[in-house]
Amino acid sequence: MVLTVAEPLHTTELGESGSRVVFCHGLFGQGRNFTAIAKQLAGRHRVTLVDMPDHGRSPWSDRFDYLTAADQVADLLTADDPVALVGHSMGGKIAMLVALGHAELVQRLVVVDVAPVPYDHATEFERYITAMRGLDLDGLERRSQADEALREAVPDPTVRGFLLQNLRHEGVGEAATWRWQPNLELLGRDLDAVTDWPEGALASYAPYDGPVLWVGGADSGYVREDYAAAMDRWFPRNRRVTVKGAGHWVHSEQPEVFAEVLTRFLGD
Repeated sequence: MVLTVAEPLHTTELGESGSRVVFCHGLFGQGRNFTAIAKQLAGRHRVTLVDMPDHGRSPWSDRFDYLTAADQVADLLTADDPVALVGHSMGGKIAMLVALGHAELVQRLVVVDVAPVPYDHATEFERYITAMRGLDLDGLERRSQADEALREAVPDPTVRGFLLQNLRHEGVGEAATWRWQPNLELLGRDLDAVTDWPEGALASYAPYDGPVLWVGGADSGYVREDYAAAMDRWFPRNRRVTVKGAGHWVHSEQPEVFAEVLTRFLGD
């Protein structure tokens, strides 16, 4: 069943005082992916973990659109309480577009391992989606069976474990069922839009003039030197940090380093 996007995005709140920090996760993720880091920040900041559209416990839509997703995130924010907005991968593109389209809502921006450019990674993600949709949920008895079933298509155990966080077991006894939280049918159909960047729709947008921190993984190819022109064009006040020993999922592969870099940028 496809729901409309009239419902607000699902959020989780941590911390009771300090400036507000809002996290936007990447493809196949959910807000709780940042829970450990959010708990470290919650002593000095109010932290919001957001489930992106068609992910986690947020509503499903009828098509993937970056500008619509950015507006949905913007609906959670207010100009009298501007935030530090942190986005990884797909969520990084959404966060960038929130800053570009609603600059008054964003005090500072952190972009994690993605650039404002289109990518040619659809084949890899398509393989993941095909494998996830091909899993026999009705015949599944244990999560370990799902792990084994995905092993051939997703050989990396870290990536496989990340994907399996989206597999939910609901109910008890004979009434218990398994289901995937993300809208896999839509994400598979609109994967080209997910890996794209809506440059053509930004003709009337001005660059974001707030401070921007770019955090990339040294073993990742998502933030390359030939993307610097696009990064500088849209976000002229950016500085870049490359984390050694990390690939695309910087915050989970090097959580201590990521937390330190983020904390320094946020300040008090």
